[in-house]
Amino acid sequence: MVLNCKYEAVLEVLFGKWKTVILFNLFSNGTMRFSELQKAIPDITKKMLTHHLRELEYHDIVHREVYQQVPPKVEYSISAYGRSLLPVLLAMNEWGMAHGKHLTELYGEESGQ
Repeated sequence: MVLNCKYEAVLEVLFGKWKTVILFNLFSNGTMRFSELQKAIPDITKKMLTHHLRELEYHDIVHREVYQQVPPKVEYSISAYGRSLLPVLLAMNEWGMAHGKHLTELYGEESGQ
């Protein structure tokens, strides 16, 4: 059986240290302001958060709502299309947990995970 490989498309959307963390926060908390995302992910720089949010918005995974007020207010949420990623992210998380357990069984607690 030959598969029409589209893994690259998935990786393009999810690749990056912070994208899955951003998505986890938005799936868990719903709509969040930029500052709330920064607080929820303290190790991410403002520049990197902006970059990843723009990429996720480009792929229609994240919706960006700008309110015309002073000071400006911007909120981010998972788009309707982006919600289709939830089963993928849950499967990845499940596999990651199983993989961590597997490494612990192979190498013990100090496996360097």
